[in-house]
Amino acid sequence: MTAEIVYTSRTGNTELLAEEIRKLAESLPGPDRNVLVRKLGEPEKNGLESDGPAERGDWIFAGFWVDRGDCGGEMIRFLESLRGQRVFLFATAGSGSPDYQEKVMNRVLSHVDASNQVAGTFMCQGKMLPGVRGKYEAILQREPESEQAKARIRNFDRALFHPDQEDLEALRAAVRRAFV
Repeated sequence: MTAEIVYTSRTGNTELLAEEIRKLAESLPGPDRNVLVRKLGEPEKNGLESDGPAERGDWIFAGFWVDRGDCGGEMIRFLESLRGQRVFLFATAGSGSPDYQEKVMNRVLSHVDASNQVAGTFMCQGKMLPGVRGKYEAILQREPESEQAKARIRNFDRALFHPDQEDLEALRAAVRRAFV
C-alpha cells in the first residue's frame, strides 16, 4: 500500500495532523507499506514529482488550513488534478464551530472530481496566528459592546490549545474508519 500525504500548513497545525497520519499509516499491518509525505510549495521529497496529475498511490491524504472559508489555491489546484483516487481530506480551522467546519469541508469537496472516492474527512480547531487576536481586540476597542468581537477573542484563546490529544485521537479514529 502506498499512502501519499500532501498538505499545506501555515501555523504547524495541519503539519501536526499530517505527521499523525504518517505514523498511523506506517503502523498498519500489511505488506509493502510505503508512506510519502510532502508539504505543497516545498521542494519535492519522497519521490513525489509534481502537484499535478501523476501516477499516484493507493491513498491520497490531502490536508489544509482553512483560508477564508476554503483551502488555499495550491491545495485547490492539487485537489482538482486528482482523478480516480481514494482521497481522505483533513484540515484545521481557527473556528471550533461544527457548522462552520461542515460548510468549509463541503466547499473543499467541490474541488474534488467525481471520479475520486472520498473515503473520509476530518477537521479540528487549530491555533491562529498571533496577529488575529489583535484584530479582534481592535474591533472591541472601537465597539466595546460587540458580542461578536468578544466571542471571537474567546474562540482565539480556546484555539491556542488545539490540535490537542483529543483532536489527534479523533483524527486517528477517522483514518481507521476510512481504512475499513
